[in-house]
Parts: sequence; structure tokens; C-alpha cells
Amino acid sequence: MTATTTASGLVVVAKPDGLTSHDVVARLRRILRTRKVGHAGTLDPMATGVLVCGVGRGTKLLGHLALDTKAYTATIRLGAVTTTDDAEGEVVSTADASGVGEDAVLAGMAALTGAIEQVPSSVSAIKVDGKRAYAMVRAGEQVVLAARPVTVSDFTLLARRDGDGHVDLDVRVECTSGTYVRALARDLGAGLGVGGHLTALRRTRVGPFTLEHARTLEQLEADPGLSLPLDEAVSVAFARRDVDAALATDLSHGRPLPPADLPGTYGVFGPDGAVIALVSEREGLARPVVVLAPA
Repeated sequence: MTATTTASGLVVVAKPDGLTSHDVVARLRRILRTRKVGHAGTLDPMATGVLVCGVGRGTKLLGHLALDTKAYTATIRLGAVTTTDDAEGEVVSTADASGVGEDAVLAGMAALTGAIEQVPSSVSAIKVDGKRAYAMVRAGEQVVLAARPVTVSDFTLLARRDGDGHVDLDVRVECTSGTYVRALARDLGAGLGVGGHLTALRRTRVGPFTLEHARTLEQLEADPGLSLPLDEAVSVAFARRDVDAALATDLSHGRPLPPADLPGTYGVFGPDGAVIALVSEREGLARPVVVLAPA
């Protein structure tokens, strides 16, 4: 894809440290020379890694992508509590973590693995009475968020580095959407009695999209293009159904199709291999969720 094309699909960006997700979208709009760019799932400015962006008709996929599981590598520092549960906040208390043994760390991580109730970080984007929690905190308001059920399927210690009164833990996390890794850092430190916060976070996978799909903004500047054109993006992210020309025409006009007994939202492709729509089956018919190639 050249810098002037309006081709549709997904761009998987390896987000750098220091940019917001909105900053990445603004850069992509300049690189690809189109206003029609959006992103699925937000990464904090200090976080790096996989950020899925839609371009053109690919923006219509963003609200339907099954990005329900995510994977990260992260560094947790034991021995200090911050206002934001990460390194961007102010330190509010410290403790000597040098005496925390590895067995205690592993036991603490095990207690935070599986189906758990997690209180999100107070500076999250969760809305309270219509206002973002982080905005309320910055305005000096006291915010207490309710615990919510999440699942941490993997919380593994990769390495440990002991410093002057603190301990840095490199970890791997796989979890459901809505899990806050910095809250895991906070709760691990609290459970060990020394406090903890997140100092580095890299998202390595979101749904089916991994760092292997991702390119840096510098690579995109040098060679603008899609990571996955629309047809390929739907094939990667959704179950696939192929139909004949008559059914393809019906669907392109927004008409429902006979069911195929496929669960959830899936992609329907015409005889030429091009995607026509996302559909889901309800009330005995396969009904269009979003038509990507209207008649």
C-alpha cells in the first residue's frame, strides 16, 4: 500500500514508550494520509507493544474483534508504593524488600493466578458517575473502585534482580481483558508487606494479534502499508464461512442468510474470496452485524 491509498484493513503497531494510543492514531493518519483510523484497546503511555488499529473499512471491525485475552511481559518493583501503581506516579511509601524470599514471591503470584476479584487502579479509564476515574484522581477527588472478576491464566516469574532495598521481578502475564497488570504489581507488593508497582509493561499479544504482526512507527514511515488487508484481517480474527454468488448478493444488500450453526460473530466471504460482512446467528437466521462490502 502506498502512502496515498485508502485501502482497508488492520495495522498492528509496536507502540513505543511515551506515546498515548491517540498519539499513535494521529501518527498513522499522517503516515497513511487518511483520517479514517481508529484503535482497539488502549495502552498507557509507559506501555509498549501490540496496538491494533483499523484503517478505512477496517475501523468497522474494531468493536467486534475478540480481543478477550491478552499477554504481557512486565517488570514489578517491590519496595515502593506509588499513586498510580506504576512508575509514572509519585512514591507514597517505601519498605526494605531485600528480605523477601523467592518462595514468598512465588506464593504471592500463585495467589493472584486464576479467577480472582481485582480492584482496578484508581487512575484507570473506568467511568464513575460518567467521569473517568483518572480524571477524578487528577482533580484531587478520592476514588474507590469496586472489585471485578478477572482471570489470570499465567503469572510466571522470569527473572529477579535485587537492588538497594528493592527487588525487581520480570514476569509474564496472560489474562482476560479488563485485567490491570499494575494492579497485580500493587497487590503482589501489598501481599508481601513491602508494596509494589509496575516499572515496565510490554503487550506481546492481544486476541490473535502478536508482535510478529506488529511494525514500529518508523518502519511504517519508511514503508507505509497494512499489516493485514481487510479480507486477511477477518480471516485471522473470525471464523470463516464461504457462500455462493446468490447468497453473497443477498448479504451485500443486508439480507439475512440461512444459518450455518457457527457460534458468535463470523466472517462471510463470497466466491471471489472477498469478505462481504460479519454476521451472527439469531432467531434462526445468519443476520449481518456489519456489511463490509455493500452492494
